[in-house]
Amino acid sequence: MRGHGTNVIVDITLDRSSLRTLHSRMAAYVYIMSNKRYGTIYVGVTSDIVRRAWEHREGIYPGFTDRYGLHDLVWYEVHESIIDAIKREHAMKHWPRRWKTALVDEMNPQWEDLFPGLI
Repeated sequence: MRGHGTNVIVDITLDRSSLRTLHSRMAAYVYIMSNKRYGTIYVGVTSDIVRRAWEHREGIYPGFTDRYGLHDLVWYEVHESIIDAIKREHAMKHWPRRWKTALVDEMNPQWEDLFPGLI
């Protein structure tokens, strides 16, 4: 019986607590974009590093990264939950610049674009 399959639709209703738990179990990323070695930097957070880095590279959304040409993903770290990633991003945004550049230097001393290695 070619072309005859069974589709099953499952309705899952989650309360706020369950939704928060589900969200907290999804991987998330904190990342740094730059335009050159020791150039302008931007710290961001996302649940989809490939999509978000591509959006920065292509200038999809007007804003800081587009204005300053921050197209290179030079650093990132993985977190188990978006909540943890948001906390880390918030903290990093208040760090001195030298702490952020030290993170990049440790992971990526040449400040090469890491995006090609993700795809």
